[in-house]
Amino acid sequence: MSRRCMITGKAVLVGNNVSHANNKTKRRFLPNIQDTRLYSEVLERWVSLKVTTAGLRTVEHTGGLDAFLIGTAKTKLDADLRPVKAAVEKALADKKAA
Repeated sequence: MSRRCMITGKAVLVGNNVSHANNKTKRRFLPNIQDTRLYSEVLERWVSLKVTTAGLRTVEHTGGLDAFLIGTAKTKLDADLRPVKAAVEKALADKKAA
């Protein structure tokens, strides 16, 4: 399972446990990854994501999944979210044309 947030890009960090005797052993700092589904109002369907809690707050702060995808550049999005962004943009263009 990938330990990377699809929204913020947060991943595993590496550091040391340091004992009282100053012995150092490697350890991993894992991000708080949650498997969740967010609803896309434009696509009228649920989208499954692996995001951190900070990523969920980011999406909510920007106004929902659709607003986040539209306002974020394609190059800054995770590869799995790029087709969703394209689908949202296409659906919005179809609504405007109709």
